[in-house]
Amino acid sequence: MTINLEAEAAAREENNAALIAALDEKSLSDVESTWELDVLNDAEHGRWIATLGAEAIAELPYRFVGGRVVLLSTWVDPVYRNNRVATELVARVLNEVRESGKKITIICPVVGEFIARHPEYADLIDNVHPGAGAYPKHEPAESDLDEELTAFERDLA
Repeated sequence: MTINLEAEAAAREENNAALIAALDEKSLSDVESTWELDVLNDAEHGRWIATLGAEAIAELPYRFVGGRVVLLSTWVDPVYRNNRVATELVARVLNEVRESGKKITIICPVVGEFIARHPEYADLIDNVHPGAGAYPKHEPAESDLDEELTAFERDLA
């Protein structure tokens, strides 16, 4: 069996983009999804799972490395996207990590984007090992790009 790494990477990017687009920018007091979710720590398999009744609809796998919690990726069943499931899952995971007193390393760009939108969780990020997903890259706004070009052009003159 051959694994197509490019197809896997493209699918992962598409999943991340869909989840980031669905992240809610409302206050965290309004973070509950439209359903009553349970978020369970499946320590045996190293993942938090969001369930709706008996059905697992989202997960956030993790590993413990050097006393930190490394948050790997977020997945939400496509049927349940755009219903604040990722937002609630990530918020509840971060609250649980905060209670444990541990720091996080972020590989998952969805978690990084969530923290960018909710900076009250930024203190959880390990300063030495923040992870590749800790600081999401944003495209500059058109006006920012124009200002940068104008400054650059002035420097050339």
